[in-house]
Amino acid sequence: MWSWLKRPRWSPYLVGALIGVLSWITFAAMGKALGTSTTMVRVAGAIESAAAAEHVEKNAYFTKYLGTAGAPKPVVEWQFALVVFMIVGAFLAAKLGGTLRWESVPPLWAQRFGNSRLKRFLAAFLGGVILLFGARLAGGCTSGHGISGSLQLALSSWTFLVFMFGAGIATAMALYGRELRRHV
Repeated sequence: MWSWLKRPRWSPYLVGALIGVLSWITFAAMGKALGTSTTMVRVAGAIESAAAAEHVEKNAYFTKYLGTAGAPKPVVEWQFALVVFMIVGAFLAAKLGGTLRWESVPPLWAQRFGNSRLKRFLAAFLGGVILLFGARLAGGCTSGHGISGSLQLALSSWTFLVFMFGAGIATAMALYGRELRRHV
């Protein structure tokens, strides 16, 4: 009965439809769009507040998401739970599907750039920073644009998605060239 949970790969159409249903539920139940980067802002602001509360209070970006000392907003709320359970869900899916493994340097990366974990982590971190900067510049986050914004037909979200996928394909081709075709 539960054997479908043990598949190493699920249908992207089914998963996309389920994410769409989850998005409808969050809109209907909470009047909120799915997204995750605001959680990172809240956590960073809370950590910074422990060391420099005055700075956080004077920062309009942080007060938008954390509130003020007189009217604080929660750091841990539904979006925080979404981030935590995405990690838990990914772990469970990999474990049940038999694909769970620790791989700090994927074979394709090692073939092209060597086995340095530091180089791999720095490249991944830099790529994530650039992607998140672009998403925030467009007024959201990667999941917010990709799921909620695109469902609402937001021009900024569709623009972000087109450029994200275009830049991702161009970057993969520039980094890996012909080797990429053999691994896909």
